[in-house]
This record gives sequence, C-alpha cells and structure tokens, in this order.
Amino acid sequence: MSLAPSQAPSTLLKSDTPKSEPCIITIFGATGDLTQRKLIPAIYNLTRDGSLHENTVVVGFARRPKTDEQFRNEMKEGIEKFSRTKPLDASVWKKVSEKLFYHQSTFEDPAGYQKLAERFQQLDKQFNTGGRRLYYLSTSPTEFTTVVNNLGEAGLGNIDPFSPTAWRRVIVEKPFGRDLKTALDLNANIARVFDEKQIFRIDHYLGKQTVQNMLVFRFANGMFEPVWNRNHIDSVQITVAEAIGVEGRGGYYETSGALRDMIQNHLMQLLTLTAMEPPAALDGNSIRDEKVKVLRSIQPLTPEEVARRTVRGQYQAATIGGKDAKGYREEERIAPDSQTETFAAVKLLIDNWRWKGVPFYLRSGKRMPRQGSEICIHFKPAPGVLFGADGRHLAHNILVLRVQPNEGMSLLINAKTPGTVTKIVPARLEFSYDVAFGSYSPEAYERLLLDAIHGDSTLFIRNDEVEGSWKIIDSIEAGWAANSPPLSFYPGGTWGPPEASKLLERDGHKWDPLSDPTKRELSFDTDE
Repeated sequence: MSLAPSQAPSTLLKSDTPKSEPCIITIFGATGDLTQRKLIPAIYNLTRDGSLHENTVVVGFARRPKTDEQFRNEMKEGIEKFSRTKPLDASVWKKVSEKLFYHQSTFEDPAGYQKLAERFQQLDKQFNTGGRRLYYLSTSPTEFTTVVNNLGEAGLGNIDPFSPTAWRRVIVEKPFGRDLKTALDLNANIARVFDEKQIFRIDHYLGKQTVQNMLVFRFANGMFEPVWNRNHIDSVQITVAEAIGVEGRGGYYETSGALRDMIQNHLMQLLTLTAMEPPAALDGNSIRDEKVKVLRSIQPLTPEEVARRTVRGQYQAATIGGKDAKGYREEERIAPDSQTETFAAVKLLIDNWRWKGVPFYLRSGKRMPRQGSEICIHFKPAPGVLFGADGRHLAHNILVLRVQPNEGMSLLINAKTPGTVTKIVPARLEFSYDVAFGSYSPEAYERLLLDAIHGDSTLFIRNDEVEGSWKIIDSIEAGWAANSPPLSFYPGGTWGPPEASKLLERDGHKWDPLSDPTKRELSFDTDE
C-alpha cells in the first residue's frame, strides 16, 4: 500500500529558496577523494539545476603541483563517474570549468595563503564575487587548525568592514575531535579566527531527504506529535549498517572504531532529531537549541552501566556471497591483536518528561548483511481485550524512517485479510520519495553546500552539540578502556555478535530487520 502526495514540496524547510550570491568556494585538500567523488559533482549538479549563481567560482587548494587544466580534467572524470546525473552535459561542464581553478601550496606555508589572497582579489574583479568566501576543509583533521590559523594570518577569516555584502564561512568535515578534550581544543582554535555563526560543521547524514523531512513529518502532521512520547512509544531503534569492511582505511579506523566513527556523529544526530521538542522557529539556532537539550538529558554512563548497556564487536573472516572476506585483524595496517570495535550497540535513556523510561537502542557496524540506515519507532501495543483475548498475536505498530537506501517511510499496522474468518496480519503503509514525487533526490552534499552559501546553519552542527555528544561517548570509551564489556566477535556478513541481541532481549525486545530494498519483509515483533 503506497501513499502519494498531492504535490511535490520544496526541498527546503522554508517555503522558498533564497537567491544564491556569487562567491568563491575554496576546497582545501582538493586532490582528495571527497572532492572528486562528492564536492565537484555536487557543484556541477547545482549548476545544472540553476541553484548556483552563474559567477560561483571554485578554487582547489592542495600540495601537488598541477595546472588549472589538469585539475579541470581530473574533476571532469569525477563528474562523469560519480555524478547522479549522466551523461555529462557539455554546456553545464563548460560553465563549471570556466570558473574552476587550482592553487598549489602546502597547508603550512604562509606564503601560499598570501598568494591565495591575491588571487581572490583578481577573481573578485573578474567575476564580481564581492569578497564572499566559502572555505571547505576537506583535509585530515590534523590539518584543520593549521589551515584556519593561516587563513586568519592572511586576513582571510575576517569580514571586510568596508564591504557590507562580503561574508566568510568555513565548512569543517568530521571528525570534530576524537574525545571531549580534543573537540574543545578544536572549537577554541577555530573560534580564534571565525565566529560560531561563520562555522559550518558538516555531517552529510543531515542532508539526507528523510532526515530533512523529519521536522516536517513530526511538526506539520497533527496525527503524530500527540503520540510522540513515553505514553505511546515503547522503544526506538536506530541502525546504520555498512556491508563493506574498512576498505583500505585501516590506519584511520584503528584510532577511531565504530563508536567514534559513526555513533558519536551520525547516530547521535538521528537520535536528537527524533527526540527533540518542537523548536520555537525553523531557524538554525532554534532547532539546534532543542537538539542540545536532548543531549543534556542523556546522562554519561557509569562503568557499571557501560558493562550492562553497551556491546562492542569485531568482524572475523567469513565467506560472503561465495567469496572469502578477510577478518578485521587481517586487513592492512591493523594490529594482529587489535581491540578496535567494528560494531557498537548502545542503549541510551533520555531523562526528560517526554521520554522518561523509553530506551533508545543505537547500533552501527561494518560487514553487515546489508547496507542501510533506519529509525524504527515501536509503539506500545493496543489493549488485548478484543482481538488479543483469544490468543491472537498482534504485530506492534512500527514506524520506519528509511534514511538510506530508498529514502522514505513505512508504517506497520494490523489489518484483516479478505474472507469470512477474522484473520489479522501485519500490513504496511509505504511512502517512497522516488515513487511519490517521480523525481530524483538531490545528493546530501548538494543541499549542504547550497545551505552554507545561503548562510543557513539548520542542518549543520553547533559547538555545544559536538561537546554534548562527546561527553556521552567519552563515558563509554572509559568503560571500554577497562575491557568492560570485553570485545566480542562476529562473522562477517552477520548482524553482529550474539551479545547485541541479548542487549535487547533483557528488555523483552529484539532488533528489527533492516529493510531489504528488493523485498519489504514483515518479520517484526508480535505481541505475545
């Protein structure tokens, strides 16, 4: 059963989209994978859709010697390979390439930034960009402070007081530190050059259509908000599963693990959007105020709670789809006795009026059977005085918000089958963006880049959000450092170690199966 809208809504939470201003986007670390796979294809598609001003200039900043033409050719290959729209439109590429430049310098060399400032002045005159700058830090986190400090020393972080239309903004990729202390240090270092309103901490999950639509779904529909609380909701599950292993990122992953790499940012953001109170307005600070309140209502876990309410696992060698897959400890640049988790599951409690007593179960792992991200809202069962009185097993009502793939929503309900006998089975009300609107969904980076150009911080992360999340994660890491609970193991291609199932079974729950995009199975909990 599918649901279709009467008309396609705006892609923004606002009713209209502000006109984009001409500006210079500078990508630091422009020869990296993110630029070719995501950023330049996003700029190409925004240009194709008419979302960017025709005088939007892009400057790639990196160490390797390269001409403008070489850089353009590499970026063209990236668009041809990774763009959501194919084949390449020559007329659109011409518009992009004519304003695509390369600037060679190390991140540490102050002279490189002085030359960049001179180039900005030339480009301002040539394309009338008015001193408007968007800096994208697509670098290693160890370079963030270096780049920001050099921008400040070159006078590129401050707004020209004689140019009221000029602005400076910086986009910072995750991770935002590796614990609370390093996050505080990073925030303080960036704040020496940029005000908080100029800083856009990016988590691409917040650019997903389902995530964007959560505010509309909750607060623009009168049927859901009245039951969005402890009186009607039994539990919440948030899953972000990856079918791949570390894929050559062993050096980074050994210092991170699933808890820091995924739960601290992606899953905690999904949790706050699910649990937040209605904001006073649909602006960045009002929405982020409510997200911070959720984080402040989650108490850091004690060592005893860490042992009881968390699971950490590591994938082992297995045969998946008829092919041999390495175990984590067999991957490149991984210690043979590594204790790094590739799977993490956590039970969190939000100590406020709305959610008191409702468990939020978060899990993320690599080498899972399927790739996907979902939020599952389990409602409390209907009283069994009617249909449950004679032993019938009724399915719990479950609302599933699919973040990826096949972004959309579904609601599991109980329905009578046709016939003379009253037979009740679970049925699903289905909403899919692709089916309902008959068009593509823009890539997350397209939405987020455009928002940063417009100065809209709604889908970006504020400094106190980062710090509030790290307080919770640090308390878990402290328990794990004492080997409590001990590291568990699971074969690649499975849903994690057995301990993850026991985490929910102790509360009378079980994990929902992640949706199969080719088959909508209905193997959910029933009311026993």
